[in-house]
Amino acid sequence: MNTISSLGGRLLIMLVLLLGVALLLPACSTSPHPPVPSLALDEGPDYLIGPGDNVNIFVWRHPELSSSVPVRPDGKITTPLVEDVPATNRTPTQLARDMEEILSTYVRDPIVTVFVTGFRGPFDQQIRIVGQAVNPQAISYSEHMTLLDVMIAVGGLTDFAAGNRTVIVRHLNGETQQYNARLDDLVKRGDIAANAPVFPGDILIIPESWF
Repeated sequence: MNTISSLGGRLLIMLVLLLGVALLLPACSTSPHPPVPSLALDEGPDYLIGPGDNVNIFVWRHPELSSSVPVRPDGKITTPLVEDVPATNRTPTQLARDMEEILSTYVRDPIVTVFVTGFRGPFDQQIRIVGQAVNPQAISYSEHMTLLDVMIAVGGLTDFAAGNRTVIVRHLNGETQQYNARLDDLVKRGDIAANAPVFPGDILIIPESWF
């Protein structure tokens, strides 16, 4: 009788524990933040030039003024006839217009086109991944980059990641917003509906699982 009673008591304790876990699981899988929006590919912000980028400056009909130069750590570039032009946080089009204004002192009606290669972008425009990624790091933003691209770059999630509770911190139009990303569904279950565009400067915080 004592053995049966002891066995029954243990079974009761196990049932209580299982019930408690079942009640906690929904709370673990939910997030107080709205889901990250899936926007059209043409809705993303323009690329901004940053230190470490390489820019090709093409001046129409003036090959002697055209050149390929790196953006220095101070954010400036130097080209023939033009020294110390700020390039950081400028779009290629904005930098082209700046170059045209400066070159107009030496050339009549210059037409400048700027191409960017070796993309790195400004530091505050890089995407930073912290927490339970295999290789947490800051990566350069590329046009039309998505959550799946980010996961490939960092090697996926660790075994301890609570991927569906991932938080994306995004600074947009002067406001800070937070969104929920379902990385477990995307990476481990192949749910493409959980994929979404990322923006320059996004911070992905991947928490550790509670169990």
